[in-house]
Amino acid sequence: MKSALLTVAGALLFAMAASASVITYTAALGNFEDPTTGSPGTGFASITVDSVANTMLVDVTFSGLTSGVTASHIHCCVPAGGNVGVATTTPTFTGFPNGVTFGTYTHTFDLTQSTSWNPAFVTASGGTTAGAESKLLAGLAADQAYLNIHTSNFTNGEIRGFLAAAAPEPGTFLLAGAMLAGILIRRRK
Repeated sequence: MKSALLTVAGALLFAMAASASVITYTAALGNFEDPTTGSPGTGFASITVDSVANTMLVDVTFSGLTSGVTASHIHCCVPAGGNVGVATTTPTFTGFPNGVTFGTYTHTFDLTQSTSWNPAFVTASGGTTAGAESKLLAGLAADQAYLNIHTSNFTNGEIRGFLAAAAPEPGTFLLAGAMLAGILIRRRK
């Protein structure tokens, strides 16, 4: 019975890992620049990466900035609290709202396209978009990437937030538990 339970648990973990090609990272944006800006600006960023489709959905809301937006992008790869070069397209995300103090943004990037990347990041990642994607995914997984928004008052960045993997949906664990219970009940009969 114990070995059967371990086998089922292993199979469930494998199944959940196989579906891990889509991972969401989130960040609360605020006065977390280095050095801090004193900005009252806040926001929230959600980055959903599909490593099979090679896409990255960027979803950002922000408000309370002290002046108009001049740029926004993802920096990688540095431990929390530091500064590092831009990974994604420069000077700003494609179509990011410019000149405003609040707004929303949603865009899906094709990570196989060079236009999704800062050329310097591609060069530093082996010269290919695949290398850049691999480096960014490793940086995200290691909590070493942040999204920030630059403004005319703060040209080095007014607000930012380090991206961290979002907690799995509760339904993921409920489904796994229901499957395990069903298997155990079936084995007892």
